[in-house]
Amino acid sequence: MLASLRHAVPFSWAAARRFCAAAAPAKDEFGKIGFIGLGNMGFKMASNLIQGGHSLVVYDQSMEALHNIGQLGAEVAASPADLAATEGVQMVVTMLPSSQNVLDVYCGSQGLLKAEGGLQPSLLIDSSTIDPPTAQRVAQEASKASLRKGVRTASLPGLPIGSPTMIDAPVSGGVTGARAATLTFMCGGEKAAVRAAEPLLKLMGKTVLYCGPPGSGQAAKVCNNLALAIEMAGIAEALALGAKLGLDPRLLSSIFNTSSARCWSSEAYNPCPGVMEGVPASRDYKGGFGTKLMVKDLGLAVAAAEHVDAPLPMGREARDVYQKVMDATADGATLDFGAIYRHVYGGPDAQPEAPQDKGT
Repeated sequence: MLASLRHAVPFSWAAARRFCAAAAPAKDEFGKIGFIGLGNMGFKMASNLIQGGHSLVVYDQSMEALHNIGQLGAEVAASPADLAATEGVQMVVTMLPSSQNVLDVYCGSQGLLKAEGGLQPSLLIDSSTIDPPTAQRVAQEASKASLRKGVRTASLPGLPIGSPTMIDAPVSGGVTGARAATLTFMCGGEKAAVRAAEPLLKLMGKTVLYCGPPGSGQAAKVCNNLALAIEMAGIAEALALGAKLGLDPRLLSSIFNTSSARCWSSEAYNPCPGVMEGVPASRDYKGGFGTKLMVKDLGLAVAAAEHVDAPLPMGREARDVYQKVMDATADGATLDFGAIYRHVYGGPDAQPEAPQDKGT
């Protein structure tokens, strides 16, 4: 259940809003943008919107995250319902860890859909990774809610009048893509709603793909992360084997990237420490896509497969492999999923390159 921050924080929310609103001049092409969920991904996505000159109203249960985003110029809401009642908010983006979090934020007693007097935003965009049935359920609940009297949707052509519209728009690209605003959005919902959301989504990413009716974006994301999990496990396993056979992980990675084994996990997100700079493996697997989240996503894939009676032998095995990372060390749940290279396969770090002999 969502706690109301209005009663948990010893300062004036009205004063905080006045200060934050004055901190950064904002563009008005989208009105105010609501943003809920300021974790590793969400904070970077929200920051990109602020840095682009847009006005944000935000909510998160982390006071530290709210303080940090407030320093960038965002207004802070006391609850999701408070955010949805904020005058001028036309769209809301949510980026949350689980299906239950999404249900709480949208349908809970202080949820977005419970805004007193109706909602200000007419378009709701959920970029969390959750199961398709929950995405469909929340979209249905959103269609039953009412917009605040006088709220117009003229700036969002094609949307129904009188009730908000929701799309599921999970992302691919990880923390690196969130930081660089190069994410891919996989969207499910009404085509008109996705078209209305696209200009906003392209401020946080570079590709927006329409996948079908509500829940289709989540179905695409589940399949994408299933493939990613298996791909990363294969690269980590092969690199660790190569190292134990006497091959330099740098050399083997170069071979992969110019051969048929080339993939995102080898080329852009290599799991072997010392092979590539700027990825989680280069910083002790910190600050990436947590293993706990990958296990969660593989659980979604297993559940989806059971629902449609699809075989998933590699997906089930991959889930067990990533679970071993969580069991191997106290912080395993938060380590980047590439940590299977070290904690499951026992792969060594790449050794520093020997200095080149410049001759005489």
